[in-house]
Amino acid sequence: MPRTSIPLRLFCCLFLMMFDATVLAEKVVLKPFTLGSYQQLLANNTNRPFMLVVWSIDCPSCLKDMAQLSKIHKNYPELKIIMLATDDESATDQIEQILKKNSVLDLENWIFAGDNIQKLRFQIDPKWYGEIPRTYFLNAKHERDGVSGVLTQKDYDALIQRMMN
Repeated sequence: MPRTSIPLRLFCCLFLMMFDATVLAEKVVLKPFTLGSYQQLLANNTNRPFMLVVWSIDCPSCLKDMAQLSKIHKNYPELKIIMLATDDESATDQIEQILKKNSVLDLENWIFAGDNIQKLRFQIDPKWYGEIPRTYFLNAKHERDGVSGVLTQKDYDALIQRMMN
């Protein structure tokens, strides 16, 4: 059996490690959003402002807004953005493709899980009837502004500044 040189073995090992890291970096983790998940989000972000973006693969306005969200993520690196897809778990592959295409894989990503969608919506906001896109801007005290529809960059900037102050 021929012996492989040490530099070649080292190169192969390094290549495989880099390949594995690249594959893992592009894989999104979609956390299941169930009853109690909203309270978990609040608890996990105590004294920290964050933006909750509620969207769906079937919402053209949501998909159009993804590029804007990617830009916001780059412009406000200190801002925590949490994405919540209202689709069921059968849409996982499509959700991952959309998040990857729009460079928002590294955000915290959730997906509706469970049979009672109305209860999931109600735990987020009893006054919300399911229209999307829906964005919540929560300050450090978790006082929030909920906005339905597509926002302009100017809208985002104003609401983010208000949330961060």
